[in-house]
Amino acid sequence: MITTAKYTVILFGVFFIAAGFLMLFAPEKARQTLRKAGSTNFINYAELTIRMIPGLGLIIYSDFSKFPEAFKICGWFILVSSLVLCIIPRQLHHNYSLKCADILKPLYFQLISPFSMAIGIGIIYCTI
Repeated sequence: MITTAKYTVILFGVFFIAAGFLMLFAPEKARQTLRKAGSTNFINYAELTIRMIPGLGLIIYSDFSKFPEAFKICGWFILVSSLVLCIIPRQLHHNYSLKCADILKPLYFQLISPFSMAIGIGIIYCTI
């Protein structure tokens, strides 16, 4: 169980790095992806279910990480926020993602991409 949680968290870090590259080199594609959040029942609940997996991984692996409290807090935040999004109307989630996509122009995605990459590197560093 601990080994599975460890590799789940490492993959979560890789996801942040990949998302950073997507935002840097294909910001319009990242923006289109954000627009799809909550757009259909399948996308909404698949996204939220998939989101819960690294949240659980962070919680389970927290005691073995370099920053146990941070891992626990982030894991619980991801898990609880996913559960809240499961119970609110899907359309509210989708409308929020559309509003965010309207605010976040492609240049903004490029500007925040290094933060995504740094978070991913940090997650992997704190896991191994």
